[in-house]
Amino acid sequence: MNSLKTWEIDYAVMDPTGNITILVETPVPEASQPFAAARLMELEPAAEQVGFLSSGRDGAELSLRMAGGEFCGNASMSAAVYGEIRKNGDKGSAREILLNVSGAAEPVKVRVEALTGSGTDDGPQFRGTVEMPRPLRIRRAELSLEEEEAEIPAVEFEGITHLIIREDAGDAAGRDRAARIRQDAERLAPLWCKALGAEALGLMFLNEAEGTMKPLVYVPAAGTLVWENSCASGTTASGAFLAEQQSGADLQRSFQISLKQPGGSLGIRAEKSGELFLSGTVRLLKKQRTEISF
Repeated sequence: MNSLKTWEIDYAVMDPTGNITILVETPVPEASQPFAAARLMELEPAAEQVGFLSSGRDGAELSLRMAGGEFCGNASMSAAVYGEIRKNGDKGSAREILLNVSGAAEPVKVRVEALTGSGTDDGPQFRGTVEMPRPLRIRRAELSLEEEEAEIPAVEFEGITHLIIREDAGDAAGRDRAARIRQDAERLAPLWCKALGAEALGLMFLNEAEGTMKPLVYVPAAGTLVWENSCASGTTASGAFLAEQQSGADLQRSFQISLKQPGGSLGIRAEKSGELFLSGTVRLLKKQRTEISF
């Protein structure tokens, strides 16, 4: 007996700094979302993640739940831009949109603005700026690496932990360790995620001197392990870590950095008051309707 259910799914494909994101408009029960996400990613092989949209609550315009229940800044910017396009088209004035987002205890503010004259063959571009959740804590995690114990900075958020792998470390031993971690990253990420008891894990290969970052993100609930073109929460983690390194736990002045990633650059600004603001570009690639069975 065939127990598969067929769903007619409406979705949009967004490009936030190369971190291709599917936003599903059709209501899908939370328990079925990982299965729906897997099918959609098979249909859209360039996609790196899937989020599900629904009506907002507590004054928010929209709600966004990622397939793995994690928080994602790029998807948050994508959802805000898509909400703006649905409401005002692609030439709306700058405005602030309030979202409910998985992995964030409070509604998230996103400012969106159409970038005049910056359109591409794939459509107009928007700039998004999102107030990111603050880390729960920043610590040094002891993790097994071959025959040694490695101390690696860990930036913990609700729903995801990011490990900061410094590829521009000051000594040869540190640079060699970073190279070994990168070479074996896809095996280490699931092991380290389990060891830390994290809901999801990012390995952020950071070179502050060159202003670059290469992100690998593992989300067990969604069954994904992806070298992402850009990672918003990983950028935020790197910015928070560097700000603390520069000024200690009490930031004396604002800190900001732009990190070039495979899909483009994301900027992060840490304020003295503790707020973290991430900025990047977003565009709508297409809207689609399909039938999937699972």
